[in-house]
Amino acid sequence: MIKASGEERDTIMKDMTRRNFVKMAGIAMATAAAGSLWQDKTSLAETADAPAAPKAAEGGDHYVAPSQRQGGEAVVYFTRDLSAAGLLKAYDAIAQNMTGKVGIKLHTGEPHGPNIIPRPWVKTLIAEKLPKANIVETNTYYQGARYTTAEHRKTLAVNGWDFAPVDIMDEEGTAMLPVKGGKWFTEMSVGSHMLNYDSLLVLTHFKGHTMGGFGGSNKNIGIGCADGRIGKKMIHTGDTGTQWGIGKEELMERISESAKATADHFGDHIAYINVLRNMSVSCDCEGTAAQPVVTPNIGILASTDILAADQASVDLVYALPEKYRHDLVERMETRHGLRQLSYMKELGMGCDRYVILDMDHGSKPITLAEAVKNVKPFKA
Repeated sequence: MIKASGEERDTIMKDMTRRNFVKMAGIAMATAAAGSLWQDKTSLAETADAPAAPKAAEGGDHYVAPSQRQGGEAVVYFTRDLSAAGLLKAYDAIAQNMTGKVGIKLHTGEPHGPNIIPRPWVKTLIAEKLPKANIVETNTYYQGARYTTAEHRKTLAVNGWDFAPVDIMDEEGTAMLPVKGGKWFTEMSVGSHMLNYDSLLVLTHFKGHTMGGFGGSNKNIGIGCADGRIGKKMIHTGDTGTQWGIGKEELMERISESAKATADHFGDHIAYINVLRNMSVSCDCEGTAAQPVVTPNIGILASTDILAADQASVDLVYALPEKYRHDLVERMETRHGLRQLSYMKELGMGCDRYVILDMDHGSKPITLAEAVKNVKPFKA
């Protein structure tokens, strides 16, 4: 055994302390480095696992002809009779599942709007077929004559919608409906009163639209059932910070996902009627400022398939002679509005192939060309 003096022991202990410090410092540094590396790898893994930001498809300015489509077929009923009697005929064709408490989703229009569905037609429909139904609407996202419930009710009276109860569905708040299979939304905010209804009749004035290209059944419920403060903001603004910051294909996809939430909510208890009359390139939300109508009146379409109803409406416009269809087709294509149709198909909302049954001639199948054969130039 080797003995050391006190001075030697102090020297040895100091040396051991230095060695231990260096050793422990090295271990600590290695541990820290390993931890940092683990964190970096974890961050990379989390980044790799994070879902990619949604991206809108392209092609909303391209019309797909009927011969180029694939998939199943729906039934679309057609009448040239633009009157209360024609509307009743169209309703009877798709009325089988309109049960329980029924809402009629209309675009009731800005004050004195010249192109909205004639009120006497709707009054007759309610009186003869749906005496317990309510007209349903929501407030607007833009400030105007339908921005608040009080203002909205004044406009309803001005436009003659005071012959039946009108339920402004977001008057008392909102409700969230799930969006199944969407890429922009997992849920959509709608007027809370929607949950009070068992069935929904979507009665639409088909026309152009400043942002959507065209306004059919998809827009009527996609925008029209979303509440005025939350839902419409989700669709039009998103994270852009600008009220109307979203356009073209992304807007069409958002509208369609919102419409899907409403369509899924009602299931089999929803049906669609499109009135192809007074088809300005402008929406009814433009009121008296709407562009003059140049597209001929065509008729009324009805279906239980939302995509088929809107696709057939668009197809009938494209089937018109070029001089008659030009303005409305230009509006659809320049706004990339045809993406509404292709995205509805991707979402499984319906069929873009269909059979048109002519209710004016024994419900026999007819072609698009036959449906528009005798249209006349529009006269105000």
